[in-house]
Amino acid sequence: MSRVTLSILIPCYNEAAVIDQTLDAVAAVTRRLHARGVDVEVVAVDDCSSDGTYDRLLARQGRDNFTLVTARHERNRGKGGAIRTGRDHCSGDIIVLQDADLELDPAEIPIVIGPILDGRADAVLGSRFLRTGERIVVNFWHRLGNKVLTYTSNAFTGLDITDMETGFKAFTATAFRLMYLSNERFGIEPEMVARLAQMRARVAEVPVSYRGRTYQEGKKITWKDGVAAFGHIISAHRSAGRQRRITEQTAHELVRAVAVSGPHISEEPARAEREVSGRPAESAARGVEAAEVT
Repeated sequence: MSRVTLSILIPCYNEAAVIDQTLDAVAAVTRRLHARGVDVEVVAVDDCSSDGTYDRLLARQGRDNFTLVTARHERNRGKGGAIRTGRDHCSGDIIVLQDADLELDPAEIPIVIGPILDGRADAVLGSRFLRTGERIVVNFWHRLGNKVLTYTSNAFTGLDITDMETGFKAFTATAFRLMYLSNERFGIEPEMVARLAQMRARVAEVPVSYRGRTYQEGKKITWKDGVAAFGHIISAHRSAGRQRRITEQTAHELVRAVAVSGPHISEEPARAEREVSGRPAESAARGVEAAEVT
């Protein structure tokens, strides 16, 4: 079996206290993935942190068993902005989103990407609500809010999923690059699910564990983001015409485009520099506005 490359995209904002633990966990699962024929690159995007998160990322360059690409926004743009920046620098055959806060366990990445590796899905959602047996009890109102938002999303997309807001999402490179994404902040979650439905992607769900943080521990999403999500669901529905469908032709077009210009797909010009595993590589004028990449 030919080897594949997995890009683990980690948006970061003021996570200096836990980012090393997150990368340690990624290094541990990388050993398991290597045994399955999967090479790993980590694309970590610092969203203008003020606590030294970016310094911690730079200190990891060349120390781990995965390729590390780091990027930094010069102004805070939000999770959606970090994901869009990271997308420009992912070169993998498969991309998985991993939050930096360890609410979702990197050890479960093989479970999340399994349906894609087997050729059964274009995208996989790691559902916090499919798991049976032991679970960590979370705030009732957060859980209720997630369910209401998921049901609303399902009504607009026609999908039957259980956890639209999950931060554990995996995609084939084709599906990820094909997505029309416009949200800068937490609205990226409902938008990505809507785009999967609109492109007619094959979507799977797998159960994942979840350890929710408190606001004292650094949780950032609030009830205001939950209320705003309804608007993002409607907005993604109204802009469905901007999303292309997955076909063999679009897949081939994306492969050709990446072969010519690299993984960058943004139309926003900016300076970018790339450093892989601590070794400077060729600088290129591809990146996104207000992002530095090393």
